[in-house]
Amino acid sequence: MTEILQTRLPYDIHSPRPLPGIAPLQMEDWLHRDEAFAGQMARRAALLAERPDAVLALDEGARPAAVELLDLVQGLAYPGTGNRLTRPDGATVPVDRADPLRSLGQLVQEDFCILEKRGDEHVLTGAVLCFPASWTLAEKFMHPLIAIHEPVGSYDAGIARRVQRLFDGVQVGRPLWRFNALWYADAELHQPRSIHDRRSAPVPADAGYLRSERQCILRLPETRAVVFSIHTYVLARRSVPVPG
Repeated sequence: MTEILQTRLPYDIHSPRPLPGIAPLQMEDWLHRDEAFAGQMARRAALLAERPDAVLALDEGARPAAVELLDLVQGLAYPGTGNRLTRPDGATVPVDRADPLRSLGQLVQEDFCILEKRGDEHVLTGAVLCFPASWTLAEKFMHPLIAIHEPVGSYDAGIARRVQRLFDGVQVGRPLWRFNALWYADAELHQPRSIHDRRSAPVPADAGYLRSERQCILRLPETRAVVFSIHTYVLARRSVPVPG
């Protein structure tokens, strides 16, 4: 299991921000590659092959946004490559613009959710979500933001309005980011859970692993869709920094 674990975080979890906890980000700092790349990419490949219905969803109307996102990620992470590329772990993977989300899932460690304005709210119209943290793609697909965040106790109507304003206001080339940090009993990356079977959070002192998501929000320039990306870090307790 250790091959999927990171040994450090690129931010200080002991400096939390009030919800929604958003800060500006440079485009060149959007995608991260860390020491768990090979192990996490292998886990992603297995999930894409064995459980595609659980980790992939795309509304046909969101296909242009998915293709635009694939082109953006490939251009940033693998500039100058074509329809086959070799990753840093040595794996050669296809890039199929006819199957953009599956291709995205094989390029980088991040999961990606595509949200498009449908009426007054942004709706989840596409995603490659290999590493859910106590939620399921099937229950959130084609639902608006407030429904996506339903299990989060601190996500009240006021926070929902602020987050919707963030999604309305995020500008091309000026992404935003936040992080969370939760204790888990095991290191498994793929942790889907229904809203009807909510997780009982372990007592931190008894949990063996800290799971932290680096969540970024950006706007695609052509389709104007909003992308919510998630880079998942899982650290064994011995690797978690103590408060300074």
